[in-house]
Amino acid sequence: MEQSGITAPLSLSDLYDEDELVMISALQHYLYCRRRCALVHIEQQWQENLFTAEGRLMHERVHKPGAESRRKVRVEYSLSLRSLRLGLSGQADIVEFHLQEDGFWLPLPVEYKRGRPKKDDTDRVQLCAQALCLEEMLNCTVPEGALYYGQKQRRYPVVFDQTLRHSTQTAAAALHELLRSEKTPGPEFGPKCGSCSLLPRCLPTAASKKSVATYLHRMVAP
Repeated sequence: MEQSGITAPLSLSDLYDEDELVMISALQHYLYCRRRCALVHIEQQWQENLFTAEGRLMHERVHKPGAESRRKVRVEYSLSLRSLRLGLSGQADIVEFHLQEDGFWLPLPVEYKRGRPKKDDTDRVQLCAQALCLEEMLNCTVPEGALYYGQKQRRYPVVFDQTLRHSTQTAAAALHELLRSEKTPGPEFGPKCGSCSLLPRCLPTAASKKSVATYLHRMVAP
């Protein structure tokens, strides 16, 4: 497919090696909770709950390798993505290629989510990372994409402006820094903990620094 747009040339010193690539989904784990991200991607721990199971089933329905065409739109399923600039790789649920007036095909990534739109940027950053991968792979410009939420059963457009692009690049760099450290951050109990599938393994209240410090103080106190 012919593509339009030009991205900045890559410098070899700015690129990650193939064996350094991290899953795009790890970005969402990182932004949701740095400790959760480390438990999954450093300690290789995982546990499902209702929310993760519903999300997995939704993605399984979408992840059917192949493509279909309908007039001026070509739809690619489970398209493999990679960015050596960001050090990320993964699969897009759907990438739609829209035929433009000038004869070029404009890619539009679509990510499926089980719940409803979030107030934070975790989902938008994940989608933007897919767009940046497409731009690097196809040497094009991807101005926008879409998030489909199962509870609302509708799409929400996402514009990849400079603020979102910067947030995505910053998150990717911070993610790599965390994984290189090979250190799992300490627990911080908060509102998100209740819906986290790793709650039984994280034990944010029992393993909090304050609890440990109090315990040690009591043990050595005269």
